[in-house]
Parts: sequence; structure tokens; C-alpha cells
Amino acid sequence: MSNIYQFSVQNNQQETVELTQFTDKVVLIVNTASNCGFTPQYQGLQSLHDSFQAKGFEVLAFPCNQFKQQEAGSNEEIQQFCDLRFNIKFPLFNKIDVNGDNAEPLFNYLKNEAPGILGSKSIKWNFTKFLVNRQGEVVKRYAPTTKPEAITADIEKLLK
Repeated sequence: MSNIYQFSVQNNQQETVELTQFTDKVVLIVNTASNCGFTPQYQGLQSLHDSFQAKGFEVLAFPCNQFKQQEAGSNEEIQQFCDLRFNIKFPLFNKIDVNGDNAEPLFNYLKNEAPGILGSKSIKWNFTKFLVNRQGEVVKRYAPTTKPEAITADIEKLLK
């Protein structure tokens, strides 16, 4: 049985979070950045969170500085930016690598379960999104250009 529940990650306070706490929830996992052209997607992610959290939906944001150093701040600075600019209420995790030798194991799993275009395993840019069903299985990968609101129908289907 392979799913996200086998992983633990660090939140932005450096505390261990067992992903089993999201059992029976639909989850959208996103690698984020504060200084990217896609950064306004935080607003759309918050809208999804607001619309569907009561039905069992969670957004999990993982800041990443691997793409043109667009997330150079500390965990605290990232949290302040997100609070001030977007008033986010979903969890922010420790800044991570999503590609390479030091990639977060959760993201290696996500990339293997839902390869990108032409079967590519690597993440190409900030705001790549992975939708996970209530069983912890990766259902779909979305490109950075996919706006959060475009995922609404897929989320609603999984929440039924």
C-alpha cells in the first residue's frame, strides 16, 4: 500500500508532522515561492481552502528556492509574507528541495506517482500541484500555469 500517509515532514516551525493526520481528506500539495510570477496563486489556494476545508480538503504548501532563488527568505519571513499578502490559513511547511539529491522524500514519491509531461519526473517550476484522494493516493499533477480555481471540479469530485 503506497500513499502519502507513509511520510512525515517538517512544518515551518521545524516540528515533525505525520501525514497520517490528513487521513480521509482530499489534499492539494504545492511547491510555492514568494517572488514568482505565479505567487498570486496563493490567493486562489486560499479560496480553495476556504471553500472546501469543511468538507475535508486541505492545502499543504512547501516553499522551495530551487527555481531562480524565488524563495530566498527564512521560514519566518515566508510565513509573514503569506500572512500579510494573502492572509493564508493553510499550513506552510519547511522550505525544501523538490528535485535533486536533497529532494524531500514526499516530493520524490509525488513525482513518481504522477510524472509530468512526456513522463518527466522532475518538477519544472514553482506552483506545481499534486491532488491526493481520501486514501492518500496521488490522483493528478497540475502544471504551474494551472490556476487553483481550474482544479475546483476535480476537488469536488473527490469530496463526494
